[in-house]
Amino acid sequence: MAENQAIGSPTKVLTVSELNRLARDVLERSFPLFWVSGEISNLTRAASGHWYFSLKDSGAQVRCVMFKNRNSYLGWIPKEGDKVEARAVVSFYEARGEFQLAIEFLQQAGLGALFEAYERLRLKLESEGLFDAAFKKPLHQYPRQIGIITSADAAALRDVLSTLKRRMPSIPVILYPTPVQGKGVANLIATAIDKASKRAECDVLILCRGGGSIEDLWQFNEEIVARAIHACQIPIISGVGHETDFTIADFVADYRAPTPTAAAELATPDRNNLLAGIMQIEQRISRQIRYLLENRSQQLDYLSRRLLSPLQQIKHKRDTLTQLQSRLKTASTTQLQQQQQRLIQLGQNLQHLNPQAVLERGYAYVENANGELVSSSKGLKTGQRVALNFKDGKTDAEILPASLFRS
Repeated sequence: MAENQAIGSPTKVLTVSELNRLARDVLERSFPLFWVSGEISNLTRAASGHWYFSLKDSGAQVRCVMFKNRNSYLGWIPKEGDKVEARAVVSFYEARGEFQLAIEFLQQAGLGALFEAYERLRLKLESEGLFDAAFKKPLHQYPRQIGIITSADAAALRDVLSTLKRRMPSIPVILYPTPVQGKGVANLIATAIDKASKRAECDVLILCRGGGSIEDLWQFNEEIVARAIHACQIPIISGVGHETDFTIADFVADYRAPTPTAAAELATPDRNNLLAGIMQIEQRISRQIRYLLENRSQQLDYLSRRLLSPLQQIKHKRDTLTQLQSRLKTASTTQLQQQQQRLIQLGQNLQHLNPQAVLERGYAYVENANGELVSSSKGLKTGQRVALNFKDGKTDAEILPASLFRS
């Protein structure tokens, strides 16, 4: 009520998150679980295991997501262009404001005849009153013995036995074995129900099997099974398939459980009105947690696609950097070689200018008494003491008159 008032208030300004949350609530409350058919396009199987695709017909299309916890139960993988029938609920991806369908089950088109047969039998049995609450038998609060009707090799049997042992190990269990899948199995299931009813050894019967396709569960949609359940004198709990699987057996049975494990919980002594309320709360919380997990999972898929683009850019930059490093190495090597050549040339030039090299050729240079280089005879006087520097050392000398050396 508060949300509706907020929407209608002229002064209320919604945030985008509030608007999208309200839109999701309205859509999900307005559309129950339904079937839709179309052609698959733009199919993407994400690394997370989720499937993203569109369902389209000649006039429109709608975005769809099938999460891993749903598509893992399929016995086939769809591809582009497949004509399919999908069981779905309307969903709204708040983070991006996108309308979409959350697919619970997917099958190839052409199974419509099975659903027509299912609906015809459902309407027929309903009109005869087989689904009426008046025929539903109450469960014993403290059953002395529990019967199970299923295959001895079924995984569902192990789940049920494990649950019964955990909740009330003192209650004896009787198995009425029967195949639960294959041609002609409906007759065998009905026979097992009749046997359990006539022997009257148990206070409650659990009819169960694991999940599967509509063909796998079809024996529980057969009229002979429905009438055997209706005629049984012992209360029957139907625990067939998964939470979203509904069979004719579910409608006729005295109680319907979403899974075989839940059927075992319903049959045990502490199952009462309070527990029924707790189960409703548990299922509501479970759906909300699943939505939050799936929502975050979609966000992760979206971010992973964005991350791929920066990774490609990083690779391009890395390649560019490698090229620049190679060019820098080549340029550095060339520059070093040029400088080494110049150093050699300068060394040679320096060697030519080295006074020691001049002395090697027989020359000498003159220093006065102060050790200063004498570069001109004008600065010398007769009798002045000087030093003559040769290549292998120096010696003292005295300046004599130049006339002494004239011929």
